Amino acid sequence: MDWWGHSELQRALCYSAVRLQETTASTANSGQTSKEFSHFPPLPGQDSPLRWGGKKFEELPIVHIKATYNNTHIQVTDNVGQSMVRTSCGTEGFKNTKKSTPIAAQTAGISAAAKATAKGVTCVRILVKGVGPGRLAAIKGLTMGGLEVVSVTDNTPVPHNGCRPRKARRI
Repeated sequence: MDWWGHSELQRALCYSAVRLQETTASTANSGQTSKEFSHFPPLPGQDSPLRWGGKKFEELPIVHIKATYNNTHIQVTDNVGQSMVRTSCGTEGFKNTKKSTPIAAQTAGISAAAKATAKGVTCVRILVKGVGPGRLAAIKGLTMGGLEVVSVTDNTPVPHNGCRPRKARRI
């Protein structure tokens, strides 16, 4: 007991690490080998037992989302890169500044998901490029449309202090 009258309890700082240790101990006791299940993702080129809709991670279709300040483009390709579905906020009927809203991006995501599920797509990987307002809304629209999102990768180009900026404006 400490001087407040509380009994001292041992608490771990990271509960996920404790859970990991418990599961590894339980799998060691149950006779499972570490080759069947791993808490860590497989390395590139390494075979994995994980499957999404009967497909490996590399075989899943890819959804490319390009979120600009004025529009949001969504394109669904197969794992090789052949285009299956293409839509944007403009093709969904939004005009001018309404194209740059999250509602428009969500509508485009729902439409792309509906077209993709009609072609037999269930699980997808997502690559997001750009910093527009429709980034998250497009992903939400894809999940609302019935697609299962396996991974989201941000592929936004970031300059390493690239071009020289314009001179400062003087008033």
